[in-house]
Amino acid sequence: MKKTEPFVISRVIDAPRDRVWAAWTEAERLKKWWGPKDFKVKQLKLDLRPAGTMHYRLEMPDGKEMWGKFVYREIKQPERLVWINSFSDKDGGTTVHPMSPTWPREMHTTVTFKDLGGKTEVTVTWLPVDGSTDLERKTFDEGRDSMKMGWSGTFEQFSNYLKKG
Repeated sequence: MKKTEPFVISRVIDAPRDRVWAAWTEAERLKKWWGPKDFKVKQLKLDLRPAGTMHYRLEMPDGKEMWGKFVYREIKQPERLVWINSFSDKDGGTTVHPMSPTWPREMHTTVTFKDLGGKTEVTVTWLPVDGSTDLERKTFDEGRDSMKMGWSGTFEQFSNYLKKG
C-alpha cells in the first residue's frame, strides 16, 4: 500500500501564543473548548509531561458519551505538543472509534504554535501510528473530509472560547 500522507490543518488564531498555549495545556481551559463542535467536555484529567496523559469524556449533541485519551510524547513550550491520540474507555484503555471500527486505533498528533506577533498560527498534523493496518490507513485516507469537518469545528469552539475572555 502506498505511503499514507498526513492530514494537516491550520488556523490563525487572534490571540498571542502564550494565551493559546495555556488554552491547550491547562485542564480548566481545555474543559471549556476541547472537542468537535457542539460536543461538551464532561470530564478531563490532565498530566502534562512526556508519557503523561489527558483522559477525557465528551458528551455528544445526542447525549451519548465518548471517551478519548492522549499520551504525550513531547512538550516544547510554547512551540509544540506531540501525543498519541486514541479513543478509550472510562478506565483509559484504548478502544476502537465508536462510529468507525476500522479507524486507526492510534493517531500520531503534532500541534505547532507559530508566533505571528499578537496572533498565533496553530497547525495540527495527524497520521496513523506505525503498525496501523492497511484497512486503518485506507479508512484514514478516505476520512479526510470528516477530519477537516471535525477539526474545523474544534477550532471554531476554540476561537469562541478565546473571544469570551
